[in-house]
Amino acid sequence: MKSLIAFLCMHAVLCMAAAPPRILSTRILTVQPLEYQKTEFSIDVSASFTNPFVQGDIAVDMHLTAPSGREFSLPCFFGSGDTLASHWLARFAPQETGRYLYYFTAEDHTHSSVSSDTLEFPAAPSARSGFLHTHGHWCLMFDSGEPFRGLGENVGWESRSFEDSLWSYDSLLSSLARNGGNFFRTWMCQWNLPLEWQTVHATKRYTDTKEYYNPGGIRRLDQLVTLADSLGLYIMLTLDSGGSLSNTFWYDSSMYRGGKVISAEFFRSATIRQKYKDKLRYIVARWGYSTSIAAFEFFNELDNMAFTPSPHDSVIIPHEAITEWHSALSRYLHDIDPYHHIITTSISHRDIIGLDALPYIDINQKHIYKHTDALQSELERYSRTYNKPYVIGEFGYEWNWNIDFSTITKGLEYDYRRGLWYGLFSPTPILPMSWWWEFFEAHGMTTYLRGVREICDRMLKAGNGSFTKIELQSATIESYGVQCGGTLFIYLLNNSNSDAMSDLTIPSAGKGPYSVLSFDPDGRIYKTLGVSKRFGEGVRIPTGVHMQSKHELILVLTPAQR
Repeated sequence: MKSLIAFLCMHAVLCMAAAPPRILSTRILTVQPLEYQKTEFSIDVSASFTNPFVQGDIAVDMHLTAPSGREFSLPCFFGSGDTLASHWLARFAPQETGRYLYYFTAEDHTHSSVSSDTLEFPAAPSARSGFLHTHGHWCLMFDSGEPFRGLGENVGWESRSFEDSLWSYDSLLSSLARNGGNFFRTWMCQWNLPLEWQTVHATKRYTDTKEYYNPGGIRRLDQLVTLADSLGLYIMLTLDSGGSLSNTFWYDSSMYRGGKVISAEFFRSATIRQKYKDKLRYIVARWGYSTSIAAFEFFNELDNMAFTPSPHDSVIIPHEAITEWHSALSRYLHDIDPYHHIITTSISHRDIIGLDALPYIDINQKHIYKHTDALQSELERYSRTYNKPYVIGEFGYEWNWNIDFSTITKGLEYDYRRGLWYGLFSPTPILPMSWWWEFFEAHGMTTYLRGVREICDRMLKAGNGSFTKIELQSATIESYGVQCGGTLFIYLLNNSNSDAMSDLTIPSAGKGPYSVLSFDPDGRIYKTLGVSKRFGEGVRIPTGVHMQSKHELILVLTPAQR
């Protein structure tokens, strides 16, 4: 009898394992779906699986038809439960108003699949502008058609266990938004938003776990996305820092050790690539709905993996392995993301052959330290060479954290100011982002963003996102100019060690004359300088402007009434 009971139990288990998946119920959780805002759905599934985070084991998807007739799919993510009854969620942000049709599918490891009934919901208008996308070299564009330029900084992580506990997202991002910032870059790593890290490091914010994805990392990223949305901030989310300790959950020491990938096998391994795809699928399913996520960045500073440290700079990971990985994974991310968030990755200072030409890397990016004077030329060169937007994801007066910053405070602050203005007057949709966020916040530098934001907003409004560089001539000061619509904007910098008088001429400046305003970004004070004078085919600013050493001034020229 016992043998018969055991046989029947085993037979029941085998039959259940072989049974095709079933969708038990579906439910919309949002009372009134709104354009560009999260609409949430609940799906209950019965299916055989071992790991619900592995799409080869089980995949639940939402399929939609938009009011325009566009058809697309959205991955769903596991919430709780087991094979008898698992609970899944879908998070969707409508990009159109009107009636949507939708249904769900579930597929198990045997490729058996099932579909739910087709239902519908209406999406009402909202006051939001939508998702950000690339639009030329100078700005991004919302779904609504509104132009946008990113102004902000790196907030790489919240304070670690050995750092000042004041440096949290809540305090830093509130200050950034309050002072005119609208953009920041942050890392997912072993001490910050540790999604795939079972063992955390140098942090009391997160704890070790045996779960496949770290619950603390999931919870904090949920909170961060909500916080950014409430503050009107947009995120460049760096998915892998390339600078954290060995993650034994993902890799072994032959591929990843001492803070970075050390073997081409990481980029070539089909097993690791599939794990990475599973991670991307989970990220899109859980957080892809958010308009506050502007861009997904695969890696921080790829060249620090590909090359040995200076001065040797020998190649240790073939460039073609890194480039092929990015080609495949950027295409995959683009295909599973119905919102088509911007995709990027970054280098420190050494190019990876072929990387900048990849079609699904929307924005190319590098980091510049100790050479802020090169920001403009690098932005011009790369955007022209590859005909796609280029961004300086990190810049700074110094990269070495072992230096006593109190001895270089003036240099750091001067570099911070001019880096922002160099970016504003260069072809880049996101102004260069400073590193050392704790230092600049502690020294009150975040308030300087207000003046940059003021001029940035005037540029966007004047030209509705159009920018044209204009030629300037000055023998005594640095000068850079752009035309936005009918308005000319000029950045003057006295980069010398003594005071100077501006002697600015614009060789070709349209019809003119122009009413000239000066803007002092320190006090955000405007002064009327009068009307420009004709000078050959161009114009000359009516009076010389006194400029202190290492100070800047903005001129705004609008067509004068004749």
